[in-house]
Amino acid sequence: MFETLFTRPGIAERHRAAPLLDERLGYLEHCAQGGARRQTLRKIAAHQFSLVRLLDLHEGERVNVTRVEAAADQWSLPGGRRCSRPASSEARKRFIGHAERWLRFAGLLDEPARARHAHAGEAAAFETWVRGERGWSEATVRCCLGTVDRFLEGLDGRKVALAEVGIADIDREVARWRARDCSRITIHDYAEHLRVFFRFAERRNWCAQGLADGIMPPRFHPGTPLPKGLDRDEVLRLLATSEGDSPADVRGRAILMVLVAYGLRSGEVAGLRLDDLDWTEEILRVRRPKPGRTHLYPLSRGVGQAILRYVRDVRPRRPERTLFLTLNAPIRPVTACAIGHVVRSRLDRIGITGKCRGPHALRHGTAQHLLDNGLSMKEVGDYLGHRGARATSAYARVRLGALREVADIDLEGLA
Repeated sequence: MFETLFTRPGIAERHRAAPLLDERLGYLEHCAQGGARRQTLRKIAAHQFSLVRLLDLHEGERVNVTRVEAAADQWSLPGGRRCSRPASSEARKRFIGHAERWLRFAGLLDEPARARHAHAGEAAAFETWVRGERGWSEATVRCCLGTVDRFLEGLDGRKVALAEVGIADIDREVARWRARDCSRITIHDYAEHLRVFFRFAERRNWCAQGLADGIMPPRFHPGTPLPKGLDRDEVLRLLATSEGDSPADVRGRAILMVLVAYGLRSGEVAGLRLDDLDWTEEILRVRRPKPGRTHLYPLSRGVGQAILRYVRDVRPRRPERTLFLTLNAPIRPVTACAIGHVVRSRLDRIGITGKCRGPHALRHGTAQHLLDNGLSMKEVGDYLGHRGARATSAYARVRLGALREVADIDLEGLA
């Protein structure tokens, strides 16, 4: 490994003779497998070498964060890294990051246990029950467990035991979410998750009876305004931000085109695989975890070209079959959060504010565009992958045109 990273034999030999050889090589190979470039691997190796030298590390010795930061301070001084100038703050942070990630990978980082609330046992029992009995998707399970953890952490902060919780404590937490100007759906889900937890807690006699029935999630009223999606002019401006030749622009355009043309959720885009593209039949296969079905879409020319350019010119040559991968090491499939960042960062670039600003803004925009071009509610619901007409009925408040087939809709050059 060192011989491939350093052209001068003397440098490679010094790295090989330094302590903790197996631990250092194991992490370098791990980073190489994750897609790290040669320049990055050289920097990691240099930081490893400096750390073991500055701390005089030996086999099996554990290191805490304080010692790593002290070594970084010494490394940053003039002459500390074979340079007459002091290191920048960014270089120091990079040194600490490389050191901590390596030590953690090797099991040598002495980290304090993550502080958690006093009801970890109850939360673990609830998690087991949710995963085994509710039949929720993984995303919904994580969201519910996060809600319960935050609530229990809040109880610890106020020194309130779970057995002493009253409806006023729960109302206070729900009111905090209202004060954050969260959407009605977010507040509803938060209150609903607490109600599920307290119903479970009541059966275990962890809390007073009747609390779950007292939690009233906000209702959805027919007159509630629909979150406003992007209009076609804004969509065109958004797509224009991805007209460059950089890897980020090429990948970003492929992601945006899929979102715009098909109105997919961010998780559905993140879940696309290379096998979902049938180039011969010009079909895109989309697995929809929410309704639990697979949908087939015609692969439009514009979307196909954007994806093909990304796959040929930008996508890292990796064995993973996931379509969209990260651009920087460690190379891994993008997450739904990363898809959201692609959209929000480009909306920031063109100054769009004051409306739904994630991938769902494009989904709302797609629904409105289809309705405006004459599709029935049933057709739009099928196109978006809704489980029933109720999910689509909110879009009835936008202007409807004459009925036409999905395949006949002109996406105005977008796909």
